[in-house]
Amino acid sequence: MARLRLMLAGLALASSAAPAQEKAATRPGFVFPAGHPIRILVLRPEVRAGAQSAGGTVSPNADWTRAARRNIAEALVAARPGGAADMVFMPDAEGEAATVLADYRALFGAVADTVLQHRLFKGDRLPTKKTGFEYSLGPGVARLAAGVGGNYALFVATNDAYGSTGRKLLQAAALLAVAASGIGASVTAGEHTGYAGLIDLKTGDLLWMNADARMGGDVRDAQGAAKRVAQLLEDFPAPGRSGR
Repeated sequence: MARLRLMLAGLALASSAAPAQEKAATRPGFVFPAGHPIRILVLRPEVRAGAQSAGGTVSPNADWTRAARRNIAEALVAARPGGAADMVFMPDAEGEAATVLADYRALFGAVADTVLQHRLFKGDRLPTKKTGFEYSLGPGVARLAAGVGGNYALFVATNDAYGSTGRKLLQAAALLAVAASGIGASVTAGEHTGYAGLIDLKTGDLLWMNADARMGGDVRDAQGAAKRVAQLLEDFPAPGRSGR
């Protein structure tokens, strides 16, 4: 999560003066099967919320994080991505099940890292990844659905650092300095990043992923979390519509 947060933050800075980047991709040819109920297993969203000091240090806030995690979970259920008939949240696991879950979270993080760096954002694409969208966690991922069920697994992660008053004042001062002299460094007040990915629980294939280094919506309240989830689910595969 920390690696992805740093990568997304870096992409936000690198793309601030660049044309809009491709933020989402779907496995070519993927279509939700018609006439079959879609049951999505949602892994507990990885959510972080904290305050960013004037110096840029981020201090986690447990109350904000708890509220954000609850709000995002409720917004996901309300959104019913892909017209899902059922959204099932992965229960807390123990023992071997907890180890399996942790392993696949880490594996998905590594795959997402590769997708972000070499597929979704321009500038560092591998020659073999300029087109297509073929990534997989392997068929063993089906173990996640044991006893719970589900056709697909949804991974969601968000990171929010809300700029303190001091940070915002520093940002304003930096903008004034640049406007007055034409030189100086830009200062951002806050970081708001996130990504979501859909996995086929039979094959382990990554079917869709969306990432954004500049997300909106204050996840600490229900309305803001609904906006964030809508952005996370942009370009989510629709029933009967093939991916690009």
